[in-house]
Amino acid sequence: MLFARLIFESFSFAGNSLKANKLRTFLSLLGITIGIFAIISVFTVIDSLENYIRNSLNSLGNNMIFIQKWPWTPPEGETEYPWWRYLNRPVPKLAETEEILKRSGLTDNGVFLFGFNSTVQYEGSTSENTEVLATTHGLLDLWNLELDRGRYFTEEESRSGSPTVIIGSELVSRLFGGGSPLGKEIKVNGYRMLVVGAYKRKGEDMFGTSMDKRVHVSVPFAAQMVDFKNRDMGQTINLRAKPGIEKEQFQAELEGIMRSIRRLKPMEENNFAVNEISVISSSLDAFFAVFNVAGGVIGGFSILVGGFGIANIMFVSVKERTRMIGIQKSLGAKRYFILMEFIFESVILSLLGGVVGLILVSAGTAIVNGVSEMTLTLSFGNIILGLFVSAIIGLLAGFLPALTASRLDPVAAMNTV
Repeated sequence: MLFARLIFESFSFAGNSLKANKLRTFLSLLGITIGIFAIISVFTVIDSLENYIRNSLNSLGNNMIFIQKWPWTPPEGETEYPWWRYLNRPVPKLAETEEILKRSGLTDNGVFLFGFNSTVQYEGSTSENTEVLATTHGLLDLWNLELDRGRYFTEEESRSGSPTVIIGSELVSRLFGGGSPLGKEIKVNGYRMLVVGAYKRKGEDMFGTSMDKRVHVSVPFAAQMVDFKNRDMGQTINLRAKPGIEKEQFQAELEGIMRSIRRLKPMEENNFAVNEISVISSSLDAFFAVFNVAGGVIGGFSILVGGFGIANIMFVSVKERTRMIGIQKSLGAKRYFILMEFIFESVILSLLGGVVGLILVSAGTAIVNGVSEMTLTLSFGNIILGLFVSAIIGLLAGFLPALTASRLDPVAAMNTV
């Protein structure tokens, strides 16, 4: 009963304080609101970015290998990326892809791919600087792509370099106004091509597996447009292991095959990179740990200012209610009762500011989600964190004023003018 009465009276005093001193209360709570908004916004962005990256990783699977000219990360044990060591490496070749698929016993599927930018036209509609992705046949299965309409290339079309093309959903909208592109001819780099299919909209991902803005052609046909054999165009041999194969085993087999194909001596360094998803995944924890610390520091300064604001309003509240405190103590109120009364009031005021801050974060995420392809999510954990931080700040900011109030002499307090 005493605890319930304490909470009720604290709510009552807090409400009266808010009504009696609206401007002062607003300015004091503004600090904690901004602080909670800052720290939870930072954590929300970081968490959403981490989820976005990890989902992109998971969509590819952990059994994918990318043989490329450039490694994704610095060598193990080094912090600097030695690009000059990789500059003169040869790019992966179509013939090497075919040789790997012949020799490898652990590969389930694999393609050779590269990309370049070109102008795409259909009648009066034009799409400038559009990426043309050239691949061998198995990409549909390898990247788990889905067709919205039409069909995929036949094996004969992929091998012979037939002038057929599959386009992304954004190009369907841009060139055809959302109508059916099937059976129509578009110009890619001046070459006429027949549209046989269109991919389902997937949205952006950090690894570029989305086909929304791309034109997909076969490698033999792309060879008529560009000289990919003598230029670095991001040539990649993308391979997937059979189910149940350990990635280390798969990687070791592919590395051995590539060294054999390129006739490297036992002590020679690889002149190719074997990139895999786990290299990025393993570095994410440290990367986002640093981001979380930085976010905490940024939001911490705002929270600190908000805490001083709450402490200020509580000291003023103690001064204004000194006579009331004297009367309460003269009627038998214990020191802990006065102490808890003001601490509860401080926590309630701080929580109010925190709730407003969380509402602003929620509104901000809704606005960003409405105008951006990346989804921000205010997680339940961040909501609890915001309320917890608010309560702690209220507790710390209100403790000293509450302690001062609890130690007042009742006679001196009642005689205060």
